[in-house]
Amino acid sequence: MISLGETSYALDDPSVLLTLFGVALGVIVFLMLFASLRAANRSARLAAPLAQQMGQLGSRVQALGEGQERLAGGLHHVSESQVTSQTAILKLMEQRLAAVQQQMNENLHGSARRTAQSLGDLHQRLQSIDKAQDNITKLSGDVLSLQDILSNKQTRGAFGEIQLTDIVGKALPKDSFTLQATLSNGKRADCLIHLPNPPGPICIDSKFPLEAYEQLRRADSPERAARAAQMLRITVRKHIKDISDKYIIEGETADGALMFLPSEAVYAELHGNYPELVREGFAARVWIVSPTTCMATLNTMRAILKDARMQEQAGAIRKELSLLYADVDRLGTRVENLDRHFGQAAKDIADIKISADRAGRRARRLDNFDFEELAGDPPGQVVSLAKTDA
Repeated sequence: MISLGETSYALDDPSVLLTLFGVALGVIVFLMLFASLRAANRSARLAAPLAQQMGQLGSRVQALGEGQERLAGGLHHVSESQVTSQTAILKLMEQRLAAVQQQMNENLHGSARRTAQSLGDLHQRLQSIDKAQDNITKLSGDVLSLQDILSNKQTRGAFGEIQLTDIVGKALPKDSFTLQATLSNGKRADCLIHLPNPPGPICIDSKFPLEAYEQLRRADSPERAARAAQMLRITVRKHIKDISDKYIIEGETADGALMFLPSEAVYAELHGNYPELVREGFAARVWIVSPTTCMATLNTMRAILKDARMQEQAGAIRKELSLLYADVDRLGTRVENLDRHFGQAAKDIADIKISADRAGRRARRLDNFDFEELAGDPPGQVVSLAKTDA
């Protein structure tokens, strides 16, 4: 219940409630208007500098637009310059690219040519290598064949004889040696060289035993090497004794013989590691020679043979010299005679020239009727001309 003066109003009366609601609404509206006015005044005070700033902002925006227009013009100019530069750069790049491509083509062509040439040279070298490989293969087969030859006693002896025959045939005349010569004791020497006395004919043996040397070369332990060395000493001593007994015959052969070794390696092994065997050979008058030293020895023998043959032919040479002296003497006499004949012929030719000159002068005088000159000549017999009837 609300009392206003004398009037009382019930709160549950709808009209009262409506009135109270309207009053309250009016108060709220008034308050809101008042607040709005205050806010508007405050906004006006705040909007003034904002408007000023907006004006400045507009000026700036206008200036910015003008700058943008100028920037657009500059950008257009820059764009045109860029297009021109890009065109020039593209053209230059195309030229450079064409030049580089041409150079690359030339380089590739040259490289291809050089590569082809190198491949050709490589092919030729490979062919040479193939040929060399074939030769090496063939040589390996020959070496194996040589090993097979040297491993067999009979074939090794034949090989030594062939090598000795080749060396002797190159060093000496054919009539100065005999192969497989039979001596008075029935022994057959591989080669007998007919040297004059002294020293006399000398024998060469080429059947050297190589089994012990091969065992020494293949020895893989000190014990086997010692056994092979002992065997080598025994076989070489026996071979030296056999040569001395068979091929040194007093009054028939020289006081010595040659033991031919078909291998320089065996010769070096004996002289390097077994000098006592070489000295024993000297004591037995058996000289050990290799292919090289044998050639040198045979050349010395050739000089001896040449000197002996010169002595044998000394009488014939003196006779030929006497005949040559007589021929030279006769030649001198005949030259003197020919010289005299030439002198007489020269004198005769001079006299003939004098007579020819005189005859020529007389013929010229007669041709010119130089009778006055003829009058001076001594008178001769006058021949009268007979007068004939007309």
